Amino acid sequence: MGHEMVIVKNVDKQGRLVLPKEWRKKYAGKGVVVLRVEGERIIIEPFKLPDLTEFFDSVEVDLKSDLSNWKSVKGELLEVR
Repeated sequence: MGHEMVIVKNVDKQGRLVLPKEWRKKYAGKGVVVLRVEGERIIIEPFKLPDLTEFFDSVEVDLKSDLSNWKSVKGELLEVR
């Protein structure tokens, strides 16, 4: 686990608070975070897009169609078997 920091913050009438600048710069550079509510706790984490490249080449399909003919491949993949 990284550096731990405890800060007491005021929450305004609309429920807003300001996240520490250093944390925002390091973890929320794109301005998007994930809020997870666990009972009385709210966990704020950086939003990270999943790495979809781990799924590349992970599905094998037995096709009769020529891969250069996408229309034929698409038709074969969508046909009900």
